[in-house]
Amino acid sequence: MAVTGRVVRFDEFRGYGFVSPDTGGEDVFMHVNDLEFDKRFVAPGALVEFVVEDGQRGLKASHVQILDEPDVPRVPKAANPVAAQRTAAAPVEQPADDGLCDVLSGAEFSGELTEALLAAAPSLTGEQIVAVRRRFREIAVAHGWVDGD
Repeated sequence: MAVTGRVVRFDEFRGYGFVSPDTGGEDVFMHVNDLEFDKRFVAPGALVEFVVEDGQRGLKASHVQILDEPDVPRVPKAANPVAAQRTAAAPVEQPADDGLCDVLSGAEFSGELTEALLAAAPSLTGEQIVAVRRRFREIAVAHGWVDGD
């Protein structure tokens, strides 16, 4: 049975990413070989339809079809100054502490954490990323850092 969801992250060079099902639950691993369209159209926020299958390392999306592209301009990675500056050794600029913190949505938190994990340890598998994100999200919800949606 096909479900719809939004792309959380997709790395065109590594050939994989994650999609968040509209029905909720864990993000699903998505591989370039399961796309039924050109990978250059995959962007965070894109609405896709896919079939959820049991893969070798957990749930995976297959027969992925794009339904709607986000209204976000595509910037080539080499021309993106933020992406070019991200490396595992690069220091993260911290904002001034005013005693308050932003509460992120679950999707925002998952996206930020995925980026951080891939920058720190690019060899992590999709299964490992999903497991780490699951545990961190439990902690973040318990502390009120993330909406429990």
